[in-house]
Amino acid sequence: MVRTATWATISDVRFDETDLAAMTAAEEVRIETSAPGGPVHRTIIWIMVRDGAVLVRSVRGERGRWHREALANPTVAIHVDGRRIEARAVPASDPASIDAASAALRDKYRHDPALPSMLRAETLATTLRLEPAPT
Repeated sequence: MVRTATWATISDVRFDETDLAAMTAAEEVRIETSAPGGPVHRTIIWIMVRDGAVLVRSVRGERGRWHREALANPTVAIHVDGRRIEARAVPASDPASIDAASAALRDKYRHDPALPSMLRAETLATTLRLEPAPT
């Protein structure tokens, strides 16, 4: 039997359940990024958890500083519930990941008037999957 990879099975690396629960419950988190050799920045973003995968997207599309920095230096951290969770940002611009992130956004932020800005065509390709930092 051949197993076909889907967006949720691309990586078997998962955050622990406590971290996933905190990210699932948080309306907003801070993502910590830096360009290679540059200063550290913290930016408030929305975060989604779908089937154990942690997804984020830039509301400013490719112009978003945090997104550009995460692509240049994928070592990032999420600040949630007073904790700093180290992670690695991985581009997730394939159609299945984009669809999963959009569905998760619609589920989690359905009552937020800013939701349409996260579903614009120019933001879709900025979808990133966060994975736990290697230990």
